[in-house]
Amino acid sequence: MTLKKQNPLPLIKLLKQSLLLSLTGFIFFISSCSHHEKVKNIFHYNEQSGIATLDPAFAKNQSIMWAVHQLYNTLVQIDNNMNLVPSLAKSWDESDDNLTFTFHLRNDVFFQDNAAFPGGKGRKMTAADVVYSFQRIMDKNTASSGAWIFNGRVDTIEPFKAINDTTFQLKLLKPFHPILGVMSMQYCSIVPHEVVEKYGKDFRRHPCGTGPFELVAWEEDQAMIMKKNPNYFEKDSAGNRLPYINGIKITFLQNKATEFLEFQQKRLDFINDIDPSFKDEVLTKAGDLRKQWKDKIVLVKHTGLTIEYLGFLCDSSLDVVKNSVTKDVKIRQAINYGFNRKKMILYIRNSIGTPATSGFVPAGFPSFDSSKVKGYHYDPQKALQLLKEAGYPNGVGLPPLKLLTVPLYGDIASYIANELLQIGIKINVEVVQKSLLLEQTAKSEALFFRGSWIADYPDAENFLSVFYGKNPAPPNYTRYQNPKFDKLYEASLSEKNDSIRYSLYRQADQIMIKDAPVVPLWYDMIIWMVQPNVKNFIPNSQNLLELRRVKLEE
Repeated sequence: MTLKKQNPLPLIKLLKQSLLLSLTGFIFFISSCSHHEKVKNIFHYNEQSGIATLDPAFAKNQSIMWAVHQLYNTLVQIDNNMNLVPSLAKSWDESDDNLTFTFHLRNDVFFQDNAAFPGGKGRKMTAADVVYSFQRIMDKNTASSGAWIFNGRVDTIEPFKAINDTTFQLKLLKPFHPILGVMSMQYCSIVPHEVVEKYGKDFRRHPCGTGPFELVAWEEDQAMIMKKNPNYFEKDSAGNRLPYINGIKITFLQNKATEFLEFQQKRLDFINDIDPSFKDEVLTKAGDLRKQWKDKIVLVKHTGLTIEYLGFLCDSSLDVVKNSVTKDVKIRQAINYGFNRKKMILYIRNSIGTPATSGFVPAGFPSFDSSKVKGYHYDPQKALQLLKEAGYPNGVGLPPLKLLTVPLYGDIASYIANELLQIGIKINVEVVQKSLLLEQTAKSEALFFRGSWIADYPDAENFLSVFYGKNPAPPNYTRYQNPKFDKLYEASLSEKNDSIRYSLYRQADQIMIKDAPVVPLWYDMIIWMVQPNVKNFIPNSQNLLELRRVKLEE
């Protein structure tokens, strides 16, 4: 494969002008894939799914969020221990009625240089920029995929207000404590109105933020290059300006085998996740590196904020549910007890992930406590007893159930089906494309389906919202409803005390898991393969690519 050859001169000229001067004199350019010179102090990674946009208003998936995070900042951010810490905001206050949040902003933050500014020099960021950025997310003309983070939550008259240049105020319609976590999402990145207005829809290709890196060149489907922002505001404890590395190069190889080969040949600094096609070559069943890789790769594991599950449609007012045996909670519980999650993770996943034997809220959250939220473990006798109580002893008379899944999880679905067959529950696995499955679950047409939930923001409320009775699908794909659950969920939204709020989360999770609208499979794990010379590359539970403090040893 080679990069596009059409009209290369503007790209080369841009690289010479913008990059060669910035990256301490090293030649750095996009050329054919057969050219493999690695430039000093540049972090290389591959984005298999490509990057659709660099506009934070559309940062709806990981590939976009990773790139946007390098270019922009938010008011608050999440540290490696899942704590909310300052970023563009130095501090913040919450009113007694839990409705008004006042953010005190830094006074030393500048937008990156851009032709939209007078003289091309980046100007200082102010509270008015925060107001503009948040209003833009809600503006129907923007059509942001992130509009939901504010819709129905912020005041309808004056939700965002600049008190002065360094004081921003956000007002809610009703208490919603997780709003601080929402503020850390890439949707809430701060953008300058001049640049957005200059480029219009093409702002997606002309980003301008306050972040540690700035865009130099982007050849779509081929490569993207960013350089160090020389005016970035953050410094380390010794007073050295961040980031340490000179730049980032992102390639867009679609084939995972090719990506792995590039990593083996040290042309990539890390790979996110291990593809099923070569996981057995690299990992033991216990999830450790095989002997031949131990001196060549650093294996990094970290608890993630993701759960994989199977879901049941539970709204008995729907015809598809009225005529299904899964409307009986005992059938759903029997399925939960009827297969061995630990064996599944060991043999199919090479121990990547934690068996989900607690609730729906995954293990990465501070509120997680497996001793207080009891889920399902492998107990075939209990499953058989429940089947008997439901009127289907040993599964006799129980009609087959159709399970919809996607190709990537076909082996998992087959494993569960084979296990359940041993106790008389017949599952017909139907593999469909992801787009079709999403469409059917959104329309409440899928009776039994494979699903996953990844944290939108770092608060367990985000996972419990999946079962709140007043929520539509999405996020409530199962159409689950329980007044006791709803009451606890609503109480948690205005609770400032962490211990009390966590207790409310656990109580709600326990009620839901007993009703079994879902079959939790595993809490996912972030797993990276990293080159040994990459230092200070620390994962976080949201798997947000953090490169500000990364160092590359020669």
